[in-house]
Amino acid sequence: MTINRNRRRGRPLGDRLFSIGNGAFMVILALSILYPFWQTLILSLSGPQSAMSLGVHLWAQEWSLDAYRFLFSYEDIYGAYINTIVRTLVGTVVIVMFTVAAAYPLSKRELPYRNTLTIFFLIPMFFSGGLIPTYLLIRQIGLIDHFLVLILPGAVSIFSVIIMRNFFMTIDKAFEESAFIDGANYLTLLIRIILPISVPVLATIALWAAVSHWNAWFDAMIYIRDRDKTVIQLILREMLTAVNQQASDVASFGASHAELTLNNVRAAIVLISIGPIVLVYPYIQKYFVKGITLGSLKG
Repeated sequence: MTINRNRRRGRPLGDRLFSIGNGAFMVILALSILYPFWQTLILSLSGPQSAMSLGVHLWAQEWSLDAYRFLFSYEDIYGAYINTIVRTLVGTVVIVMFTVAAAYPLSKRELPYRNTLTIFFLIPMFFSGGLIPTYLLIRQIGLIDHFLVLILPGAVSIFSVIIMRNFFMTIDKAFEESAFIDGANYLTLLIRIILPISVPVLATIALWAAVSHWNAWFDAMIYIRDRDKTVIQLILREMLTAVNQQASDVASFGASHAELTLNNVRAAIVLISIGPIVLVYPYIQKYFVKGITLGSLKG
């Protein structure tokens, strides 16, 4: 302890000033990132007078749950929440599986017509048929008003395929040679060796897919007719439009205009829409860090 104290005392003044300034900068940066979330939480729980006032909201002068009562009084919100969770889980698994299935063969230099197939994959990144041809195709294959229409059209992300293909190409060939000597085939090599050391890219692609599916609403608005199959983002969009109308429209959902403001509802909608992703992200982050550690080991 004495040695450490002497070292700290013996540090140049410039180094100590830099450490203090660096720490202060990081604290200010962290507060600037956390404050918007805190303000949104306070606004969602504030009364109408506090929500309508301008300025910094560090604490609510009056507390109210009217915004959440308004949102959860909408009967379709519960089924839409479940649909969104199922869509996010299934869609993420499908995207990761299809991405691995496409990227792994493309990473092999011995694959016949490899460059041609890569170009074939790259073309949809720059050209698309547009909304009307896509709608006609979806209708022709019978996916209109089907839950799979929220998953299958986006099952393959070309950008993710390219990212994972490039990652597979950086893996040391010694892994493959050792596995082939032990009698493994390509499938065994992929499942037992390649995927465990590819956790960082798998976690990244899974995170991209989950956020994309959770935030999506336009495809549900276009292709889904049954209210029992819609998603939470579309329901929240409709409710935000409803609360922005006349007082009678708001009252029909169980809250009066005097008890509810647009700021309250906006803040509550933000928290409800990002809540599950924010709660899951720390676990994904730890998994991601663990994957980086595994991926850094060299055989």
